[in-house]
Amino acid sequence: LMPFQTIKYSLFQADATVTICHSKTKDIEAECRSADIVVAAIGKANYLKGHMIKEGAVVIDVGINVVKDVTKKSGTRLVGDVEFDSCYPKASMITPVPGGELMFLLFSISILFCYLVI
Repeated sequence: LMPFQTIKYSLFQADATVTICHSKTKDIEAECRSADIVVAAIGKANYLKGHMIKEGAVVIDVGINVVKDVTKKSGTRLVGDVEFDSCYPKASMITPVPGGELMFLLFSISILFCYLVI
């Protein structure tokens, strides 16, 4: 939770409007469609679909989910909370899973750095 608090605090300090959604948020799709930056950490594989984001949004997927995949030797593979293939064409930037966790950390550090420098 700490990286989210860092991002939230840094964005507040930069006069950004930050909306945090949870499982009881009404019309979460509309909230996502209005966001310039979406950080997905809902804990459900491929939850965020392409129709749920606006054109040009930055999508940061920090979810890690294990799903069955008969094509893999292990029988499973890692996916994020974002359905990458449907969001990729609409997003101006998107993090992959696996790999997005590192990008999220770098994003958090860069926001904090910008705040400290400004």
